Amino acid sequence: MLQIRGMHTLIRDHEISKHDFVFYSDRLIRLVVEHGLGHLPFTEKQVVTPTGLLGIKMRRIMHFFSSCLGDHYILGVDFCKKLCGVSIVRSGESMENALRACCKGIKIGKILIHRDGDNGKQLIYEKLPKDISERHVLLLDPVLATGNSAGQAIELLIQKGVPESHIIFLNLISAPEGIHCVCKRFPSLKIVTSEIDVALNEEFRVIPGMGEFGDRYFGTDD
Repeated sequence: MLQIRGMHTLIRDHEISKHDFVFYSDRLIRLVVEHGLGHLPFTEKQVVTPTGLLGIKMRRIMHFFSSCLGDHYILGVDFCKKLCGVSIVRSGESMENALRACCKGIKIGKILIHRDGDNGKQLIYEKLPKDISERHVLLLDPVLATGNSAGQAIELLIQKGVPESHIIFLNLISAPEGIHCVCKRFPSLKIVTSEIDVALNEEFRVIPGMGEFGDRYFGTDD
């Protein structure tokens, strides 16, 4: 927890260098992604260790489980295979590398929503895996403010056949208003965030927030 608070302190500081902002943002994003993956379904899996069939120590463990569970031995779990990421362009693209680092060869789609005018609800572009309806989806956007753009992206995923309960929304900071907006519309969806901020200001920006995340991350804030 203190590590997370410390990294948030760094990336919120307006005097931090771009290099350090990206470095600590990437660390936080990786933590959020890893936590999000922990909410995915899994299947039980039995494996053979490199030290023999199960190894002497493991055979003793299996003997214990045998007395409890019969002849079916469970050594671990297998990860969810049907998975993809979807980033809300442009800021969400900053989270793609962390997802790729955790899930080798994962498919990542993109959704572009016009945030100015029409309450941020104008869909401009989408490119999604053809079989997305068969997958669990990790929706990527580092900042959840009003929830309007996120709501539009989630609505699109549902229209494409993705069950609401198969969507996990990952972000770094969230405003309470955005959380309430998204969860009220999509109660079966999960949100994973590293920090909940105070509120939105009159301009619908998260406060204290961290400024325009995409500009700071990609170096276009000058």
